[in-house]
Amino acid sequence: MAKKYRVAVAGLVHDHIWSVLKSFAEHPQVDLVGAADPNPPLLDQVKRQAGIDEHFHDVTEMLDKVKPDIVLVYTDNASGADVVEAAAERGIHAVVEKPMAATLEQADRMLMAAEKHGTYLMINWPIAWNASYRHAFKLAKEGDVGHIWHVRHHSSHEGPREIGCSQYFWEWLYDKRRNGAGALIDYCSYGAVINSYLLGRPNAVTGVAGRFVKTDIAVDDNAVLILKYPHAVGLTEGSWTQVGYVPYGLLINGIEGALVVGHDKRLLRTDRKNIHGVELDVPPVPDGERNPAEYLIGRIEKGQPVEGILNARVSRDAQEILEAGVISAETGTAVTLPVFSRR
Repeated sequence: MAKKYRVAVAGLVHDHIWSVLKSFAEHPQVDLVGAADPNPPLLDQVKRQAGIDEHFHDVTEMLDKVKPDIVLVYTDNASGADVVEAAAERGIHAVVEKPMAATLEQADRMLMAAEKHGTYLMINWPIAWNASYRHAFKLAKEGDVGHIWHVRHHSSHEGPREIGCSQYFWEWLYDKRRNGAGALIDYCSYGAVINSYLLGRPNAVTGVAGRFVKTDIAVDDNAVLILKYPHAVGLTEGSWTQVGYVPYGLLINGIEGALVVGHDKRLLRTDRKNIHGVELDVPPVPDGERNPAEYLIGRIEKGQPVEGILNARVSRDAQEILEAGVISAETGTAVTLPVFSRR
């Protein structure tokens, strides 16, 4: 008989929890055993949507009482490290929503706790479940377009409130201490992790960020980070003021061609014979890796590491890029890596 995994939820204030929780609720090897959050309306919602009726205000009390195998960490960015440390000490695996943390120090704490106690730590990036992104990463890693000299990612929407995020979510997104910055942390994080995965740690980061449109918030609403590598350059853009549907865009330039994923999620490849690009057939994400629940449980059962952008070390290095970007934007100077790390 297949092992059943006891899964609990620590925090409900990140709106991504509802899609991730659905993947665990539908997994045949999962029993949902508890949820912790200080907001009664969210606990009511998790009971209605996922049937979880063991509710707690304190995370450690929940971990000790329901004894989960896996905890889904959907607090604000700044609170996740405390949960991961408490879980790791108890031998509990953790899923943390991107971008891992609000600061590099918190990301390092998570990584050290998981490594010390031998627990799985998976950082959930929604683009990891997109077939076109996944195939583009695979082709790039395999050298399909030759040496990669440029990686650019654009992420944008009109703003957390404007697109309908819950108040529980946008309240902390607009709080620098709880989020880490504004659009820089929230949306430049995608390009940071893609560059981290494809190119590694840059030598230096230059960041420009500002509040250009939303005068009623206290954090940046737009940011651009430039990542300098010995033989490549990375660019990641994040905006909370984009009017119209142009949410994501990936460009990977190699010496033999380019891979492009547009906002329509089609994957195009250019080369010298096809300068305008050819749409590639994209294989579907294979069974067992289609969503966070399938992927993590499969890795645990096979004793295999979490890979790609979901890997905690890759996400930790993305956090370093973001921290350098915050410092650069605030000081007006490029920041040389490594920045301060407790690892």
